[in-house]
Amino acid sequence: MKKHLLAVAVTALAAGSAFAQATDTLAKIKASGTVTLGVRESSGLSYTLGNGKFVGFHTEMGEIVLADVQKQLGLPKLEVKYQPVTSQNRIPLVTNGTVDLECGSTTNNAARQKDVAFAVTTYVEEVRMVVKANSGITSIKDLNGKTIATTTGTTSVQTLRKHERAGGIDFKEVMGKDHADSFLMLETGRAEAFVMDGSILAANISKSKNPADYKIVGEVLNVEPIACMLRKDDPAFKKAVDDSIKRQIADGSLAKLYDKWFMQPVPPTNTKIGLPMSDATKAAWASPNDKPMEDYAKK
Repeated sequence: MKKHLLAVAVTALAAGSAFAQATDTLAKIKASGTVTLGVRESSGLSYTLGNGKFVGFHTEMGEIVLADVQKQLGLPKLEVKYQPVTSQNRIPLVTNGTVDLECGSTTNNAARQKDVAFAVTTYVEEVRMVVKANSGITSIKDLNGKTIATTTGTTSVQTLRKHERAGGIDFKEVMGKDHADSFLMLETGRAEAFVMDGSILAANISKSKNPADYKIVGEVLNVEPIACMLRKDDPAFKKAVDDSIKRQIADGSLAKLYDKWFMQPVPPTNTKIGLPMSDATKAAWASPNDKPMEDYAKK
């Protein structure tokens, strides 16, 4: 009987420990000596060079955040595992514990805040559209009767449909499995416009065979705060992440990182994206916050 009770107690203790670590990422990291960073394969802020190598503004910033976490925990070594995520699976992979910190290109909005938490905003995105330079499309009104590409699991076409200038305009939408697939639809003529975050559009243009064949046009459809995503109800880990980002802003290293990834030639094609920092991003850095997109829309 005593053995049985001991077994029950040990099982309960293990379950309790697992639950505690699920809501205490710092404890999980310290105990395992590993952390999993969620990254993207074809985003403007996070992308792959192949062979398990992930780069980009948000990827490198996330790596610096985790280096700061390592220092905070006093770990001599921290193994960073990279987990590619998509627009569809990124939230489930954070909530189920597979990914500890996701630094891709995720918009912080009120609906998502019900399931996950967000660090302070590190990039403010403007949703636009890219078209072929010779298409004659310059505005939302030119999309009537056209086929529009966007990426599964993103909010961009919904944003377009809600835009006041889209009233009475009829267009067909096709969905790419990821951003590269959506751009390929434009490239191969299966779509006449690709609606997405400006940084993603600029990055895909820069990586295309003939960047001069494309241009970003039309009205700004939406302004969206982009931030790293983590599990809800984990204040200690959120503070560690936020403190690192605020430190990077204060000492100027995040601005240098921005210049590196948006204003200088970047791999794999050694092409410059050429996307100067927007006033909205500068404002977010000047007053770090984790407000959702809806609060930005009120301004």
